[in-house]
Amino acid sequence: MSATMQQRQQYSGAAVGWTVFAAWMMILVGGWWVLAGLVALFNSDFFVVTQEYVFQFDATSWGWIHLILGFLTLAAGFGLFSGAVWARTVGVTLGFITTLVAFAWLPWYPIWAVLLIIAAVSVIWALTVHGRDIVEP
Repeated sequence: MSATMQQRQQYSGAAVGWTVFAAWMMILVGGWWVLAGLVALFNSDFFVVTQEYVFQFDATSWGWIHLILGFLTLAAGFGLFSGAVWARTVGVTLGFITTLVAFAWLPWYPIWAVLLIIAAVSVIWALTVHGRDIVEP
């Protein structure tokens, strides 16, 4: 083997930083979703339900959906610190879903939607380009 092949590949601090950013974003979002799910389960009157939703779920159903997705996102966020491939896959998938939801919110919450799109695209980029850089080769 040549000397260059035997050397360990060096990763930049910025590459690892982007993956750590993605992990912390997923942990924060997962925590918020868990809180929203618990609030919907324990106090179903907290969220206002209108008749013009595309998906007709009651507050309890939304609570369970948020709770399950929140725990999945939390687990994937913590899994990113170990470089798990499943965590990167979940992160990219949830980032894509978040981007679609944010596009749907653009007419009502334009600033919040644009910020969500920027964060989700940053997470997707970090996980697809630099996702494995956090683990020692």
